Amino acid sequence: MYSDLKPSFSFLILLFLCLQPLIFSLSTDASPPPTVCIVGSGIGGSSVAHFLRHYFHPSPSQPTPPNIKIFERSYVVGGRMATVSIGGESFEAGASILHPKNYHALNYSNLLGLKVKPPPASEDDDSMSLGIWDGKKFVFKTLQVDSKFPLVQKIVSYVNSFRIFFRYGFSLLKMGSFVEVFVLFIAFLFLPKKSTVDSFLKYYESPERRPIFETVDEMLKWAGLYNLTTQTLQDELIGIKLSPLLIKELVTVITRINYGQSVYISGLAGAVSLAGSGGGLWSVDGGNWQMASGLINSSDVSLHLNEEIESISYLGEYYELNSTKRNSYSCEVAVVATPLDEVNIRFSPAVSIPERKLQHTHATFVRGLLNPAYFGLRTVAEIPELVGTLEDPDLPFTCISVLKQLDENDTTYKIFSRGPMSDALLDSIFSARLQTNRINWGAYPHYKAPELFAPFILDGQHLYYVNAFENAASTMETSAVAAENVARLILSRYFSEASLQSSNLQSFSPDADVSHFDL
Repeated sequence: MYSDLKPSFSFLILLFLCLQPLIFSLSTDASPPPTVCIVGSGIGGSSVAHFLRHYFHPSPSQPTPPNIKIFERSYVVGGRMATVSIGGESFEAGASILHPKNYHALNYSNLLGLKVKPPPASEDDDSMSLGIWDGKKFVFKTLQVDSKFPLVQKIVSYVNSFRIFFRYGFSLLKMGSFVEVFVLFIAFLFLPKKSTVDSFLKYYESPERRPIFETVDEMLKWAGLYNLTTQTLQDELIGIKLSPLLIKELVTVITRINYGQSVYISGLAGAVSLAGSGGGLWSVDGGNWQMASGLINSSDVSLHLNEEIESISYLGEYYELNSTKRNSYSCEVAVVATPLDEVNIRFSPAVSIPERKLQHTHATFVRGLLNPAYFGLRTVAEIPELVGTLEDPDLPFTCISVLKQLDENDTTYKIFSRGPMSDALLDSIFSARLQTNRINWGAYPHYKAPELFAPFILDGQHLYYVNAFENAASTMETSAVAAENVARLILSRYFSEASLQSSNLQSFSPDADVSHFDL
């Protein structure tokens, strides 16, 4: 009987050997990986690419990670993060400061090997001089002493602290509490004290312990922050009994500097603005844009510079993106990581989002010397290093700050204003101008309580909008927080990764340098 079975067994072995190449080819003939197209190369778009790479886990249905394409209409990456060159030195021209508890930004800097530095002295220094200008006079000025001795500077700092306290009273302590309990960029004064820190830190917990949010409303309500978007900052501050003088002067100066708007902005954005006036602020040496550049370089992205997307059409199983270069791209997932308020992207089918306007900030950089007569003073030394302004539509600028003093007659200044600064106006403010650079930023939303939010998912399919979160607050870190959530949305909905695991993020250096130049 054994001899009868032997030929059959040999035949089966031979048949298997003959079919093995076919079986192998069928088993390895997997469908190509899907493509994710991201419009915008700022901190939002680059963060989406970063988190997609680090949260993706191979599965039998999708063994290979997605292809990622990023489209940037400019010649450079970074979005609203950029630098300007004045007198041979580079200064932040856009998003300029980061909070010590901006954990995503800190993590990016560590992973990319970027050097962290404090901002210029005029932006984060207890010894800086401050003046509040009403258009005719300084309603308040701190003392100025030209001394390099630390002891003298410390004494002056104490004296100025006493003068500020004498003017604004115990309301300063309440405002300090309002800022300190942010733990990053958001005030939690209106939450129960025992849950203040824990509530915000949930945004940085491991993904297994956090929900994935389809709307901004859900995301804010989960952290207990939604109510802050329903009324103005002024209403919030009046509610905690801040003095009208403090709100009119110091708080107004801060909101005008950080958001170019008054205390009538929504409460959450206003709280973020106040946090941006605290201590321990930092930036990336050489420019914050390097975070976006490094994330793109390290995320295996196909980058398309100087290519503006003009239409996004859903064609059933994929999206077709058409650019101004007359190129077409097919993507299973499309992500918009740029504000839709001032871009001309046509959507088919049409999408619906709440109407909003962008607040433009005109950043003017001047190398020269201020004119003391403009401020009713006799010498340049009497002009504070930071000149803030009250809310008055007739005032031509929101603030003027010293970036760097080269010598007594040569200083680099930064001016923020709501409209362009004409040469005639600048010539009245400055006694001498060696160099002038102007940049018009569509910087952030024009905040108005109660805020309405666009959804993260624009069409119910796989078209996503990172900048929906900006109506809550607009910072580099909030963009990264929103981008991380969008990346998790994509992986959970398209790749069906119900439980996203934390990635073992290790330090790395980009292999190539994405092109960038100063504005």
